[in-house]
Amino acid sequence: GEFVSVVGPSGSGKSTLLLMLGGMLSPSAGRVLLDDKSIYDLDANARAQLRKQKVGFVFQTFNLVPYLTAIENVQVPLYLVGRDDVSQQSKAEELLARVGLSDRMHHKPCELSVGQQQRVALARMLANDPAVILADEPTGNLDPETSQQVIDFLEEVNGEGRTVVMVTHDPRAAERAKRILRLDRGAIVSEKPGRKAFAAA
Repeated sequence: GEFVSVVGPSGSGKSTLLLMLGGMLSPSAGRVLLDDKSIYDLDANARAQLRKQKVGFVFQTFNLVPYLTAIENVQVPLYLVGRDDVSQQSKAEELLARVGLSDRMHHKPCELSVGQQQRVALARMLANDPAVILADEPTGNLDPETSQQVIDFLEEVNGEGRTVVMVTHDPRAAERAKRILRLDRGAIVSEKPGRKAFAAA
């Protein structure tokens, strides 16, 4: 249920940490526990299954499929877990409405602004109702107003009980978390509360 931002210089291991937390890069030592399961003790298929059910990702580069429309992009994770066509479509419509894109559902990424593409990515991230959200520089390519909207959205889904771990170079975005971890050369060198922690106190 936390909202944690991870900051630090380039090359300090921030994105590597997210990949390990997401079950995509095995740590050389230690364990990653998700719901008390050590995810790297699972085989690759079981790990992928756990990731599909429990983890949502959002990236600086959006990673949208260029030849699919917004609604089709949001449907991808639903298709991968075997949801039927009707429930895929209704869930994707609901999520795109939530991020304010009801009128852009049938547009491809190249027909959307950068901010709209990130909102499609946010809707897709929520498709399988993840318990954990891993955000890698989610505001990196965005103007200040759109960045603010993305952080507002992450705060909102955190308020629904989801854990959010966000890697960012943006100090203003980092401050919006409840806790800020500074990473340097693969180690946490400091920890402090963010503005959100003070607001809740």
